[in-house]
Order: sequence, then structure tokens, then C-alpha cells
Amino acid sequence: MDLSSCCWRLRCWGTRDPMFLTGVSFPPDWPVYSETLIKLSVYGVNDGYQQTSNFLGSSSFSVADFLQSKDQQLSLSLRTADDSATVGTVVVSRMKMGEIEDGEVDHITADMHQKCTLVYESSHGRINDKDNGPIMNAVFKNAVCKVYRFQTVDSKGMLVREQMAECTLSFSIPKQLIALYIQEDTCRIQELKDLGELSPHWDNLRKDVISRYDQIIKEYQDTLAELEKLTGPLFKPSCSKGQKYLEFIPINLHTQRMRVTCPRKTDSFYDVVTVGAPAAHSHGFKNGGLQKLLSKYETEKKSFSTAYQCIYYPPEQAAKAREILCVVSQLQPHISALADQLLQTAHQSPIQPLRDILKSLEEKTEQFVHALKDELVKSALLALHAARPGYISKSQTSAPSSPHPGATEEPHSVCNNVDGSQTPSKESRASPIRSDSIPHHKEYDEEEWDRVWASVAKSLNCVIALVDKLQEQDNNNLEPAPSHTLADVITSHNPDPPLTAAVCRDQLGVKVQSLKECVAEVAERARCSVSFVLLQEAACSTAQGLQLQQRRDAVFSQALAALACGFVMRLYAGLEDKGFLRQLHAVGLVAQFESLLSTYSEEIGMLEDMEVGISDLHRVAFRITEAASEEAASLQPTVSGRRDRYTVEVPLPHHAFQALPDELRQGKPLHVLPVLFNVGINEQQTIAERFGDISLQERINQKNFEILEGYYKSLTNTVPSECLPCFQTQTDIKELLDTLGQNVVTKKRKNVEILWLAGMICRRINGIRFTSCKSAKDRTSMSVTLEQCSLLRDEHQLNKDYFVRALDCMRSGRLAQGEVAQWDDPEVGSVAINKPASRHFYPIALLLVSSHLLVVWLILSLVFLLAKYQ
Repeated sequence: MDLSSCCWRLRCWGTRDPMFLTGVSFPPDWPVYSETLIKLSVYGVNDGYQQTSNFLGSSSFSVADFLQSKDQQLSLSLRTADDSATVGTVVVSRMKMGEIEDGEVDHITADMHQKCTLVYESSHGRINDKDNGPIMNAVFKNAVCKVYRFQTVDSKGMLVREQMAECTLSFSIPKQLIALYIQEDTCRIQELKDLGELSPHWDNLRKDVISRYDQIIKEYQDTLAELEKLTGPLFKPSCSKGQKYLEFIPINLHTQRMRVTCPRKTDSFYDVVTVGAPAAHSHGFKNGGLQKLLSKYETEKKSFSTAYQCIYYPPEQAAKAREILCVVSQLQPHISALADQLLQTAHQSPIQPLRDILKSLEEKTEQFVHALKDELVKSALLALHAARPGYISKSQTSAPSSPHPGATEEPHSVCNNVDGSQTPSKESRASPIRSDSIPHHKEYDEEEWDRVWASVAKSLNCVIALVDKLQEQDNNNLEPAPSHTLADVITSHNPDPPLTAAVCRDQLGVKVQSLKECVAEVAERARCSVSFVLLQEAACSTAQGLQLQQRRDAVFSQALAALACGFVMRLYAGLEDKGFLRQLHAVGLVAQFESLLSTYSEEIGMLEDMEVGISDLHRVAFRITEAASEEAASLQPTVSGRRDRYTVEVPLPHHAFQALPDELRQGKPLHVLPVLFNVGINEQQTIAERFGDISLQERINQKNFEILEGYYKSLTNTVPSECLPCFQTQTDIKELLDTLGQNVVTKKRKNVEILWLAGMICRRINGIRFTSCKSAKDRTSMSVTLEQCSLLRDEHQLNKDYFVRALDCMRSGRLAQGEVAQWDDPEVGSVAINKPASRHFYPIALLLVSSHLLVVWLILSLVFLLAKYQ
């Protein structure tokens, strides 16, 4: 008897109802001998918010006893741990792969002869050890598992293991984001206060803007406090989508993994993340979603800018101002730290480490100067000067402005460098200027800003020249070879004899300090200028602008939580795939969001919210770090940054981190390209296609197809095809893209082929798959199960005669009460469950009040029924 093809089923009876049902399948190469002793330990799972396992008892038997038993079935006593009492009975029975045990296995009956078997179902709460268990269990919790047996084309069985889990990131990412929102808005308030003295008009506007930020901060603090109190499930159920304090939490965020085990083949697995469409349900959709509201808001802002005497800055200019503010905040402390390190190394180390530090200092300073040469900064400084009290414009003077009485103009002081060149003296740059030190009493010199940031480059040249002299001293080279660098050109004019190393180090300290002061002065001026730009943008905003910012924050929080969940799951699955890791650091990954929302009624607003939220994910980068320990708390991803740029750090245990390529271990930012494809599939979409407008869906699909096509071109130019996964179906990716492009522009109702092709392309390029509808329940589950059965058919030779039965078997435990999705598959036809229409658009009693309303109701009901049963 060959026990390797057996499936062991265990059922436990205690003093009450049956409590436990599970199963184990031995792979073909498992060595089974009659002397093997099998010990059974039985645990009970307590349902509730915190699932825990309690030890019930144990028993043991040998394979020989089992083979010699009557009907190959053993009834064993279940004993307590101390063997003092019997707590129940365990019945062990044997079934061959493919056999059905009447009455003992859940199944879906297709006819009198063929059935699909559910082998076992469990809610053990932990991830299978085969799936990177120790790492996965830190982030993915409360797993629910089902295992099925299906028949293949060659009449052999395969095991299909479905596993659904919750994710700790559903709450941890939004809570971190809210804290970052509070921190950013608090800093923005301080930046506005640091602008110094402004004219009464601008000072009143500043006070109004600060009060708005205070209101946002207070609301976010209250929301964060409420979230900290929550305990229980790690997801937000759809019934809570309208709760205000849960608006940052994604709806029904779960991971779905299907693992397929076939005889004599390596296991395969397919992942998808299911989540409700990122949308601000608590704000409502009466006036549309973010896409429509933002467009309307920009139009209104132009008129408000005239009313408030502000300069109108388009969204790209405002984003540029925030980017400059971010660059200044990051680079100034970095340059200062490198300058101090350079000075310390000059006194303690040989010249080569000094050269390495100098190179880094040059690179960062060049980035700093390049960012501030933007014309926006220069014009913003002039606008800020005009907002000072006592400003006199050129039109108000007939002659050049005179200095303010009592003010004296000091000559432009200079000091000689070691090479004879001149730079502004320390007295002229005694300290970084305050935000109110720009002269208010005379016309602003527009060329002053150019001289200020140019002084940074001059100071850096002095530092380079002194490092060159130190290198001469270190090499004992009295006649160095001529060079064409700017620093050597400067030193060529020095008539004095060579300086000693000690003198060079002393002067290097002076020049390094001068460089730090120049950088601080430029950073302060730039910070004030772009802060004034953002003040004008905020001043032009109405109360609607405040609500839009909160709405966008909430939608982005939901989208980022889902993306982080998918990225972590994909990373864990590919830790041993060198091709995937190469692709990850070379061109990044695609995150393909499949949306099933209709373009009718409120779901239009949800889709508009989702479009903006997914698009905002372009601002996110990931970075892999080494975890401090292997504790679950140390393996949780963290978020840092501000609204224009966020970084998600994903920690890995030491052994996993050290096995990564150098680019990933060095902390290279990893980018994920989000794309969104939407096809409505329910009855409301039928109405929208016949009597409404689907241009929003068409525009989204066309735009994101172009993004996906651009990524594929970059991928093929950077990464060899060997890095991509192999599939049984040999259709070329380029051919799939061409077909997708044709479907995107084709006018066809409910063209689900778009979703099929986009999902297939995503899997073939190592992408991350997401499936969404309004609440991630009915339509989402039908989409996921249909995709899973299609993968079994195309990649694992699922018998086509069993396709519908396998689909029904998987959906039996998934499909919830509610909407009915309509899917058409060429192999199956319509697989939707036919339910009678249980509701109409309006109550009859209300419509009887008016004959006109009654006629409208009759027409709409007729349209509804035709769409339902066509």
C-alpha cells in the first residue's frame, strides 16, 4: 500500500459539538515506514478579536497499527498533557487522493458523479512555515486557510491551498502618516511665524492660515488618539467605512495567497491584495470625488488670488516650492555635517579619506546650489520684500531711493584668500540673516540673491584649494603638475611661498566655517521665500481647500497602507529570486490596481478619489534596512517624510538582509509605479453605459496603459528577460501589451478583457496585484476566484470539465450577500449567481404621490430589469 498518496483527515469530538477539522497530505517522496510513530496534538481556537490556541489533548499511534486496523480507521483517546484524564476522541481515517468520503467532506455537487472536495479549513491565525513563516507572521496575522483537491487533465490530483490573512499595516501605516501630517503642519506654522514682520494685510492673512492649520492639527490629534484606543481585528470592515475616525484606514485590507501543489512539480503560488477602493466615504460624494473637486478648486483659487492680492501659483509651482523647502531641509544639515567631518579628518587622517569626504561635500553643495538657482526662489524673494511694511515700489519714486535716515551703507568688505583671491569678509556675513533683515527701506536689489548663493561656490573653492595644498604637503611635491581645476587656477595667482601643513589646517577651519555660514544664510533666505509662496497659496484657499487637503490625506493613507502591504508581501516572496531582486533595484516594480467600480452615482466619486490616491503613490519610495532584532516589533515597516515625498523602510532579519545585493543593502531608494485599470461590472454600470457617461473610465484606462507601456520599455532596456518569471502559456508580453492597447480604445460594454490582460501582464513582469471594488467583498471575491481558477486551468492543467465546479467550490465560502457581479469568460460563459431583483430604485408608496414620479419609476424599473436579465 502506497501511503504517499494518502490524505489524512482528523476529526475530534469532545463532550459537546465537533470542534476541530483539519487535514494533512503527504507529498509523493515522503518516506513512510510501518514503524513510524505519529503523535497528534489537538488545539482549540477561540474566536473573537484576539484568536488564541488552547491545548486540548494529545494521542499517538503507529502506522503499523493503522494498517492492521479494521477498515483502516482508528479511534484514539485524547488525553491531557499530564495523562490524567480523557477529554475526547480522535478518529483517524484514510482516503486516497481523489476519493470522496460521503457526508464527511464539504463539497459542491455538480452532478451525480463528479464533485470538488474541500480537504480542510482552519483559522489557526499563523502563516504556513513554507511561506517565510517567521518573517510573514510579524506583519500578516489571523490567517484563514482552505485546501482543495482538484482533478487535472491527466486525471491526477492537485492540492490548492488558499490562505487569507489580515495585515498589521492596515492601522500602523495610517497612524504613522497622521503623526507625520501633524508634524509637517506644525513645522509649516513655525515657518510662517519665521517670516518676520509683514504688512497688516499679509499679517492678517498669515494669522488666518495659521488658524486653519491649528484646526487640522487638532482634528488629526483627536483621530490619532481614537485609533490608539482600538483593539481587535486588524482590518476595517465595510460597515465602518463611514466612520469619521476611521477615514484613514483602508477597507477590508487582506492578502490572498493561492499555493498549488502538483505531483513531481515545484509548488507555485499566486498573490493578490484585496482592499476597498481608497475613497473618503466620511466626506460623501454628493459633489464628486477628488479629481473633480481639485479641478474646480484650482479654478476658484485664481479668482481668490485676485481678491486677496496674491500671486496665483499653479499646482506645479506650489509643488516646486514644497520640493525646494524639502531639499533645503535635507541638504543643509548634511552639508554642515560633511564640513565638520572634513575639518576633523584633516587633523587626524591621511589625505585619501579627506579626498573622499571632499568629493561628497562637493556633490551635496552642487545639489544645494542647483536647487536654489530656480527662478521661483528669486521671484518669491522679491514678492516677500514687497510684503514688508514700508515697501516703496519703483512706481512710487521718481528718483533712486535713499537710505533710511540714520542708516549707513558700509563698504563691501572683502578678505584675501590664501591664493590672493577675494571673498566677502566674515563681518559682512557675521551671521545668517534673519527673515526680517532684508532691507525694508529701499528698493530691493534683484541681483543680491545671485551674489548670495554664488558666495557658497566661492567658499567651496577656497576649501578645495586648501585641501590641494594639504595634498602637496602630504606628497612632499614642491612642483605639482598643472591642473585645470578652478581651485588650481585660483592658487596659481598666489605669490607667497608654500604654506606649512599646520597653517593650511588652521585656514581650512576658517574656510569651512565660512562655507557653513554661507550655506545657512542661503538656506534661510530660500526657506523664507518658498514659505511665502506657500502662504499665498494657502491664503487663496477657502474652507473647501481645507476639506480637500483632509480628503486627500485620508485617501492617500488608505492607498499607501495597501501599497505597503503588497510590497512587503512581494518582497518576502522574492527574497531568494535573484532576477526579481535585480529588477527591484534597477527599474522598480509595477503595482497594478484592478478596480471594479461603476461609473454611476456615488461610485463615480469613489473612482475619482481612487484615481488621485493611486496617482499620489508616485511620491513614495521604499528602502530595505536591517532589523535590530527578529522580534515582531522590529520587523514592522516605518514611514518618514512629508506630503511631497515619503519613504517606507522595510526591515529584514540579519540573515535575509545580508543575502541581498549590494544596491539593496546600501539603502538605494526603490520605486513602485502604480497603475489603475477600471471596468465596472455590476447592474449600475449597465445603466451608465446605456444612459450615462463612461469617459472617466476610458480616460483612466488610456492614461495608465501609456504608463504601463513606458515601464515595459524601460524594463526591457535594463533587465534581461531571464529575470522575469516563466509561465506555461508562452504569449509574448509585447503581444499582450498590444492587445491591451487595442482593448483600451475599443468601444465595448463591460470589457473585462482589459482587466484580464492587465493582470496577466502584471504577473509576467513581477508586479504587485491589487483588486478593489466598493468594499472588497462580492465583486472582488468573484474576480479573485475567477482569476485563480483561470490560473489553475492555464498553468496547472485543471480539467476544463471541472472549471465551473472548482469555481463554485471556491466561491461557496467567499460570496457574501449583496451585489451580483457579471463576469464573462470564454471558457465558462456567465458564471454569475442569478438572484431575483430584491430592490428597486424608489419605494412604490412614495412614487404614488405624483403621477410623474410614477412614470419615472416605471421606466427606471424596466431599464433595471432589462439590464438584469439580458
